[in-house]
Amino acid sequence: MADIDSPFEMIAAMAARARRASRALAHQPTSAKANGLRAAAEAVRADLAGILLANSEDMARAVANDLSGAMQDRLRLDAGRIEAIADAIEAVAALPDPVGEVIDTRTRPNGLELTRVRVPLGVLGIIYESRPNVTADAAALAVMSGNAAILRGGSEAAHSNRAIHAAFTNGLTEAGLPTDVVQLVSTTDRAAVGAMLAAEGAIDLIIPRGGKSLVARVKAEARVPVLAHLDGINHVYVDGSADENMAGRIVRDAKLRRTGICGAMETLLIDRNYRDVAGLVRVLSGGGCEVRGDGRIRTLVPEVAAAAPEDWDTEYLDAIASVALVDGLDGALAHIGAHSSGHTDAIVADDQDVAERFLAQVDSAIVLWNASTQFADGGEFGLGAEIGIATGRLHARGPVALEGLTTYKWVGRGSGQIRG
Repeated sequence: MADIDSPFEMIAAMAARARRASRALAHQPTSAKANGLRAAAEAVRADLAGILLANSEDMARAVANDLSGAMQDRLRLDAGRIEAIADAIEAVAALPDPVGEVIDTRTRPNGLELTRVRVPLGVLGIIYESRPNVTADAAALAVMSGNAAILRGGSEAAHSNRAIHAAFTNGLTEAGLPTDVVQLVSTTDRAAVGAMLAAEGAIDLIIPRGGKSLVARVKAEARVPVLAHLDGINHVYVDGSADENMAGRIVRDAKLRRTGICGAMETLLIDRNYRDVAGLVRVLSGGGCEVRGDGRIRTLVPEVAAAAPEDWDTEYLDAIASVALVDGLDGALAHIGAHSSGHTDAIVADDQDVAERFLAQVDSAIVLWNASTQFADGGEFGLGAEIGIATGRLHARGPVALEGLTTYKWVGRGSGQIRG
């Protein structure tokens, strides 16, 4: 893309091209969109060497800038992860197309037939950090849902994002879809983010996918509707009725499988009636996790560091966990109510009545019984991929995939009815 002095001019030009592309894409049949995505997946596979080379540049800079191990893990690509990116694109291509779905129909007493039909949102502005796979996930979901997307990735993954985007759009073009349906902002200048947030009428929805500071900026500055993703301050509550082996497996996976993802457990709550509190805490510490506990936990496990008040409201995204001893389910519900970010919370319990009460009373986008919080992922939900985990209550909630990227319109079919 040629340099444009003003980021506002650049975003305006990109949005105009995206609008034209979205109108062309909105009327493409499902088969054309699916074929385009399959071609994009093959193009990503074909450019394995180029994408790995680009990623090596990002990784070298990450090491030089002393990014945390968890952040480097989010950034790192290898042959297996690139194959997983291509597989995810193909998985989206195989999903049912939401565009044109009839949500409901009704016929009024005057004979007017009304139908509510799913349609694309239009032009999406997607702002994200760290994880280069988001470039492909977001692009695939936008295309299959009939939307155009303007992508603005984080500077730490700039080379990787460009390589993935180039391969993806090459595949789309070869399949006959509009190239401008997925555009990547070429500059890492933060002013481009401000320009996207101010693009009222040109961009239909902003989707931020990143840390607290990014989301806070987007919500504070946006003049475009926002689909927000807040912190993943996720809890696992282990009830006194829980099976010990299951509890240990779930707690270890929820925290340590991948510490840098939004579905990672950050706080472990243990019922004071659980049989082996110290053993459960040591599942974490023995796995290399730094544990910060409340006073009651430290009485039982003296080697645990003291938790500060801010620990209960921190998304660590690292091998750190806060642990509290609570007075049964009521204590767990009170703690979660005070500190959860509304992302994902889980209970481990054999007592079904306790579990069902937890599922009913915890008001988070995702609630789980006897399963790891790391299942908070669109692919694991059978959605192919996700644009993010929405933690609000409007439009979409939880993993946002194809359906969450559509709206609807009413179609009326009459035979001359008037209201005169």
